[in-house]
Amino acid sequence: MIGPALAAGELPATEKTAEKTAASGLHGLPAAALVATLTLSVLSYQLNATMITPVLPRIAADLGERMDDVSAISSLFFLSGGISGIVLARWSDFVGRKLCLMVVLGLLAAGTVLCIVAPNLPVLLAGRLMQGCSNAAFQITYLLLRELLRKELFGVSLGLITAISGGAGGIDGYLGGLVAERFGFRAVFGVILLAGLLALAAAALQLPRDEPVERRSRMDWAGGVALALLLASVSFFVSAGSSGGWASGRALAWLGGAGLAGGVFWKIEQRCAVPLVATHFLRSRQFWPMLLTTMLTLAGIFAVINFTVVLLSQDSRHGYGLDSAMSALLYLSPAAFIGVLTAPLAGWLADRTGWIVVMRAGLGASILLLVAITLWTDDRLFVMAALALLGLTYNGLALTTLNGLGVLLSPREAPAALPGLNGAAFGLGANLGIAIVAPFAAAGTTAGYTAALSISCAITIAAFVASLFIALKPGE
Repeated sequence: MIGPALAAGELPATEKTAEKTAASGLHGLPAAALVATLTLSVLSYQLNATMITPVLPRIAADLGERMDDVSAISSLFFLSGGISGIVLARWSDFVGRKLCLMVVLGLLAAGTVLCIVAPNLPVLLAGRLMQGCSNAAFQITYLLLRELLRKELFGVSLGLITAISGGAGGIDGYLGGLVAERFGFRAVFGVILLAGLLALAAAALQLPRDEPVERRSRMDWAGGVALALLLASVSFFVSAGSSGGWASGRALAWLGGAGLAGGVFWKIEQRCAVPLVATHFLRSRQFWPMLLTTMLTLAGIFAVINFTVVLLSQDSRHGYGLDSAMSALLYLSPAAFIGVLTAPLAGWLADRTGWIVVMRAGLGASILLLVAITLWTDDRLFVMAALALLGLTYNGLALTTLNGLGVLLSPREAPAALPGLNGAAFGLGANLGIAIVAPFAAAGTTAGYTAALSISCAITIAAFVASLFIALKPGE
């Protein structure tokens, strides 16, 4: 599966790459054209997150809905993305990467049209579910980078794509708000539709046709349905637990549903000749420690950057008393911008010094920064500087290598299995982290903010410990 060369930053050769790779890419496709096409594909998905979030109050006002109900516009989008990242990415093993990517981008375009013409919230939510399917573009992109690029270009290119996962350096969120204010929220979806159609055209014209990895077998759709029910139940359990209590009847019902769906999924995978994810992979140290590390990393650090510090900076009594725009400018944008700049460098460094080494270095440095933020929360300039440095250690080093390892540790016979699961772990970790610290941070007290930050530190330390169990090859 994976050899020890990975520790030194050397990519394992696939069946097609090394000897067939031209000066830049396979089949005469220049590396720049490939990376540009794939960047546009993942950006068309990411704009649905970064441009829509600041527009949610405008959507609620225009449709006459409550903000509590409108929040489902984001939550259902990410839930759909987590499911599609596993199921559709794995489907690409059976039909080919190019065809699957075009189907994914087609769903994005169709869902965006539905959002533009939606007369009410239910129709808009249906469009968002379709849009969320385009999350699979990330996993397909990572696989194409590995299969079509020379190994020395893989790390830098993957870092560039990873940088897009945080948006366009904060510009896209500002643009979404500006367009909505002048032309209404439907115009924002018009911008997204244009990006999606450009990505679809570029994929059709630029990407070479590829052969499926699985030519003589069928996709495990039953396993896909069971896994979708499992992820949905876990997501709704987290939502119910954070709002009504973890021991509430609603939360326990969703937890029971998750257990049932998980058991059904496990049985299906054990009996299927070509499963969605073979159970022996899930038990291996290439899978469960990787997924646990990703989930805990997001649970620990994402909640600090995107929730706790956001509340702290806008709290006029026990925080910094900033408005939402200034809070985003000072405490969110620097990390996002630095992440865009450093993620490609992180991939380049990982190729030369080792992906796991760089990942652990990023996690270790992030832990030190989180501890410092917890100890000196009252120093707003220090917190701003520390968050900016997380753009290097977390957005750059940790996220880039977590995405890369998801590709490199996946088995050759099912190359899309681990990237898809790893993508779901990103979303689940982010939701779980916010749900855990929300009762403390939302209290709006100094003790509450300190408790929330301390919990995030502990979770991130647990992520580092989990990373120590990742094995490069079976038997380690």
